[in-house]
Amino acid sequence: MTTLRKLEGIIESRPTSDGAGVKLRRSLGQQAHDSVRLDPFLMLDEFYSDNPDDYLAGFPPHPHRGFETVTYMLEGRMRHEDHLGNTGDLGPGGVQWMTAGRGVIHSEMPQQSEGGMRGFQLWINLPAAEKMKSAAYRDIPADGIPEIELAAGQLRVIAGSLTVDGQSAAGPVNGRAGAMSTDPRFYDLRLSPSGEIELPLPAGHAAFVYAYEGEAEIGGEALPHRAAGVLGDGDAVRIRAGQSGASLLILAGKPIGEPVAQYGPFVMNTREEIERAIEDYRTGRLTEAAA
Repeated sequence: MTTLRKLEGIIESRPTSDGAGVKLRRSLGQQAHDSVRLDPFLMLDEFYSDNPDDYLAGFPPHPHRGFETVTYMLEGRMRHEDHLGNTGDLGPGGVQWMTAGRGVIHSEMPQQSEGGMRGFQLWINLPAAEKMKSAAYRDIPADGIPEIELAAGQLRVIAGSLTVDGQSAAGPVNGRAGAMSTDPRFYDLRLSPSGEIELPLPAGHAAFVYAYEGEAEIGGEALPHRAAGVLGDGDAVRIRAGQSGASLLILAGKPIGEPVAQYGPFVMNTREEIERAIEDYRTGRLTEAAA
């Protein structure tokens, strides 16, 4: 018997800036909601502007330790470079999945001087046993992400796998084999006006839905435009678009259940580990190979 997830809370996105002044909206990860973390997720940002002044400064070289960053582009181009020598051209529909591990220094810079720039960055925590592993990077082009044509719209499968409307798809990022302890699900759902769909989600996974176009209903409760809806437990979610249709990100992950200590781009388990990360960055040891 299917147990539908209910909408248990709404986090309205708020304007902020990051990097060298890129304007964006943050839902998960706001200081006001730090006491209500959705383990294993740490943050979700949406950057969206047709004004080059809002994004041209980009995200110059900066460090990370202890978690994963996922950048998903809808419009525009970004170039990734890191201290390992990795480079990537992230274009519309593409994804960059980076595991910071013990340490990475990277940049994400716009490759355009005009036009629209739109996308998302998601932060996913790592368990203590994986926080100090070697950094890794994966660039996934748009044509590497499977898409399912639904009666009510389309579904892009970035992470995880599912069967819906009699069709199955596995995304390029898949944690079922144990390679990723958080076993993430990342779907981009586009629904037609008043379209409705029921999607399976693993019971026990923490999950939320972000409406980046239009509005939607989950279990009869309204999810406003540019807000994150936190879901209760269950093994499926039923979503209905508003009269103008809706585009939504659907995220789910297996909780880690460990203490979280965060200072900017460093996410560890204790304050002492944060202090070590700061010192390692200051002395150049952050990016040394793990022993």
